[in-house]
Amino acid sequence: MDPKLLEILVCPVTKGPLTYDREHQELLSRSARLAYPVRDGIPVLLENEARTLSDDELEQLAP
Repeated sequence: MDPKLLEILVCPVTKGPLTYDREHQELLSRSARLAYPVRDGIPVLLENEARTLSDDELEQLAP
């Protein structure tokens, strides 16, 4: 994931920041509790394509 692209992308639901999970190929929105898939290097920022983050996953994202 290009770091410059990550700087300008925001969660389409909350307009909050996203963090990249390289291992799972997902962009994570803590505020929306959603994980958006990245397919072939392209972020899929559609709410209906995202999965809900579990409480455990959210704890791991804590700053």
